[in-house]
Amino acid sequence: MTNHDSNGVTTIKHRHRQEGPQKHVIAFIFSIVLTLIAFASVAAGGVNIAFTVLLLLVMAVLQVLVQLGYWMHLKDKGHMIPILFMAGGFFVASLAIIAALYWMWW
Repeated sequence: MTNHDSNGVTTIKHRHRQEGPQKHVIAFIFSIVLTLIAFASVAAGGVNIAFTVLLLLVMAVLQVLVQLGYWMHLKDKGHMIPILFMAGGFFVASLAIIAALYWMWW
């Protein structure tokens, strides 16, 4: 989209690209599938416990990424500060857990 001002200077206006509901529906379906896989792995019963725990952890990490990326819109431009604060919080929480485990087992 171009505009001409009174001096004959051409300016270009960029439209803000809107995201349709298709990506949200896909993210919702992906979240449901992840939940069903996690539920099925526990409900199966005869599956190795170590495999089940590993699968649940992988499903949880994927679920968090989907939630943060699509529902909290952290995949969009201009969200670097919240991402940095969350990374800092994750780092501090990890250090606290490691310190607590070290203190318990020392």
